Amino acid sequence: MLTLRFSAHDLAVTRFAHSPLTELTNSVQVLKEPGVHGVHLPWVREARRRLAGAEFALLAELVPIPAVYTPDFLTPVPASSAPGIEEEVAGLLATPPDQVRADLDRFAGPLPPLVAALRADPGAGLARLAAEVRAYWAAALEPFWGRIARLVEGEVLYRARQMSAGGPAALFADLHPRVSWERGTLRVRHIWFRAERALDGERGLVLVPSVFAWPGVYSQTDPPGRPGLVYPPRGVATLWEAPAPAPDGLAGVLGRARAQLLVELAAPASTTELALRTGLSAPNVSHHLAALHAAGLVARHRSGRSVLYLRTPVAEALMGAGG
Repeated sequence: MLTLRFSAHDLAVTRFAHSPLTELTNSVQVLKEPGVHGVHLPWVREARRRLAGAEFALLAELVPIPAVYTPDFLTPVPASSAPGIEEEVAGLLATPPDQVRADLDRFAGPLPPLVAALRADPGAGLARLAAEVRAYWAAALEPFWGRIARLVEGEVLYRARQMSAGGPAALFADLHPRVSWERGTLRVRHIWFRAERALDGERGLVLVPSVFAWPGVYSQTDPPGRPGLVYPPRGVATLWEAPAPAPDGLAGVLGRARAQLLVELAAPASTTELALRTGLSAPNVSHHLAALHAAGLVARHRSGRSVLYLRTPVAEALMGAGG
């Protein structure tokens, strides 16, 4: 059990972030234990095909099974809300040798050969690791990153709504079955780890949704870094599925095209993405989205240069009633 005690200021500075490097590290665990992560089997089959011939032996050795501990330098708590993979690789390469050795000294049992070589020469080892991370990313994650990022964006929007309606208790209420919140205290039921921490009143907690964390939950609370909690976002089970057809009852009321758009908007999507998924023209999608927005069934959210659409709570209720 990990127990984290929050001050009012800790809550005020608690935020969300998404880490490509954390997703990548968790995905290696999924490849090594696909049976434990059954919802990702479609990705596992495609990733193994794409990774044929790729070299990532050191990366694989750094992700032990069972996942008692993965080095903190490989799962950084993001300093910004959405760092790019190259930004995180640069941070990986800048890891001080003393931190590399300290993290690796927390491994249980003898170090695997390539990990031992990394400990002996962190500079050369990190250079090799960075090359493996880039190759693995290009083959196994980059082709799917848009889909993954949209699901995480939807999770953050959902949590923001929950907190605006019910405060921190609502934010943490259904975060994960092993996470609970009561009277300013967050408890995480870990299998291998037990500790109690009082946050320092300045750093808060970084919540890091990770699709490849499913079904687990992971924490990082040791100084000097900012504390982080990695958990799977809502909707992971549908990530690799083909879109379901619109329910007939809902299509009879809204029309087939608008009902299908609501089905697709379980996670945020742009007009262009929706046109590709549904086969409708972009102007037609825009027309239907405008009507759904006017009816209070979709919300608009700007993300960089894109405008993303997402179902509202009214639409969620309508989807449930419509089957």
